[in-house]
Amino acid sequence: MKGGAGFAYQAVYRYVLELIASHRHEQRLPSLRQLAQRLGVSVSTTKYAYALLEDEGRILSRPRLGYFSRPAPLPATGAAPASLLDRVYASARQPGMLALSSDSPAMLLSLENPLLMTERELTRQYPRPPAPLYQPFGEAQLRAVVAAQYTRSPDQAWQTEQVYVGADLHSVLQIALAALAAKGRVALVESPCSWAVLRQLHSAGVEVVELPLGDDGRVDLMQVEHLLQRRSVALAVFSSTFASPHASLMPAADKQQLCAWLSARGIWLLENDSYGQLYFGPQPARFRDFADPERLMVFSALDKTIGAEAPFGYLLSRQLAPALQRECLARAFRLSPMRQKAIARLLGSRRMGAHLAALRGQLQGRAAHLAQMLSQHTGERLHWLAPAGGATLWARARRPVDMARVFERLLAQRIVIAPGAVFSQAGHWRHHLRLSFTLDWQQDIATALQHLAHALDQEALN
Repeated sequence: MKGGAGFAYQAVYRYVLELIASHRHEQRLPSLRQLAQRLGVSVSTTKYAYALLEDEGRILSRPRLGYFSRPAPLPATGAAPASLLDRVYASARQPGMLALSSDSPAMLLSLENPLLMTERELTRQYPRPPAPLYQPFGEAQLRAVVAAQYTRSPDQAWQTEQVYVGADLHSVLQIALAALAAKGRVALVESPCSWAVLRQLHSAGVEVVELPLGDDGRVDLMQVEHLLQRRSVALAVFSSTFASPHASLMPAADKQQLCAWLSARGIWLLENDSYGQLYFGPQPARFRDFADPERLMVFSALDKTIGAEAPFGYLLSRQLAPALQRECLARAFRLSPMRQKAIARLLGSRRMGAHLAALRGQLQGRAAHLAQMLSQHTGERLHWLAPAGGATLWARARRPVDMARVFERLLAQRIVIAPGAVFSQAGHWRHHLRLSFTLDWQQDIATALQHLAHALDQEALN
């Protein structure tokens, strides 16, 4: 633990994570001084690591009592089960579970090792100052690189001060909704919609109106036009390139028409660019190509392409600077300055382009492999879409089957799927599920798919 000082807090962070994972119930953690003595680091290092964990909701501090762990809840087994989404999320993180439900593209090919090497190099070159510099909106180097990457033309130009960095995707979306004063207002979303987006909208008190996607990735434009005439819509949330988790590609003409209607009514567009670079074919049109730049926010996270060592989210907006700055200051994110600088260097290098090309290739190959295995082991039980990008495959049971019940059956086999119902607040997609092709392919995926086929048969008979 006495290695490079720049990495001491990271080692403490990982040590405490492992300490938490080894216990199923809440436990009291070592004090700052005890942990510093145990690991041979300074008290300020343990304090910083604990602050990161507390910000992430993994631990909590109690006045005069110390720090305590907050482990993920176990799957509910009593008379008062948790919500379906919470059960899926918690079950997938239990030891010994085979999660067919994850959506972590960087599991196939990450940049975590180059990132850590870059951070180590920067730490040697630029020793940490005695008093840490507080950058409430993110490190200037990272913000500048993100702004440059999103700049495509004089009309689509971004500046450093228009980029805000947060702890993760949830936090930057939370900032955006707070700055928009979205509570009590109406939002349009594609459906199925990312559960993370739905949960954040719900937490912010936003009324959600879902626009179901067809197999061709299109929404009913006539329905949208009538809806906009009837309802006072404040914002819309759409995926930038292909829909997530649907993984379909909306035609560019449809995106252009939707943006024209939003612009004419002064409706804010929040573009979810989390998977925007993971398309399989030629680069598709993005919503921001057609959107009113004065009513546009783009949000994304870095972990999908780099890996878990880069959890930060970011938000781009040309307007509402005072409100966005106020929300960032209120949350006082504790983000590693050196990690942000290392990410900036990585994003600005040629290596990033080569990495994305290789990652897209691996994802496309795994998607084809999973589709082949589904055909072999589930036969005609499922119909699925060929994904246009991303890390997941969207499938529908050919005979009506409640996938929440299929989820329960598979849980007994220690297999986790994501039922379609968790991607809708309106009760849509009960007969659908999302499968991931960023799996631990060293496990017995064939047998898991056979269990899936058997569970589908059992539910179809009920």
